[in-house]
Amino acid sequence: MFMTDQMSRLRPVFAWAALGVLVVAGAAQSAAALREAEPSPPDAKTAQQMFADAPDGVDPIVTGPVSAAFKQRQKAANCDTAVWPNIPATCYPD
Repeated sequence: MFMTDQMSRLRPVFAWAALGVLVVAGAAQSAAALREAEPSPPDAKTAQQMFADAPDGVDPIVTGPVSAAFKQRQKAANCDTAVWPNIPATCYPD
C-alpha cells in the first residue's frame, strides 16, 4: 500500500515533466522551421547562378582540406541536406 501511495503522488510530477519535454521539443522544431524559412540576402549569388554552366548541378561536398571555420559555415547552412538548385553559396569554398 505504501508503494501505491508514493506512485499516486508522483504521477502529476511525471505528467508535468512529459508536458515540459513536449513543449521544449515543439519550440525547437518551430525555431528550426523559422531558421529554414529565412530568405537569403538579395545580393547573394545562388549556386545555380555561380555554376550556370552546370545544368545538372554541382555537389557541395569538398574532398580536400578545409578550415574548421568553413566546416562550421557548411554545418550552419545545412549543406549536407541541400538539394540543387537550392544550395547556399556558403556551401562552396571561396
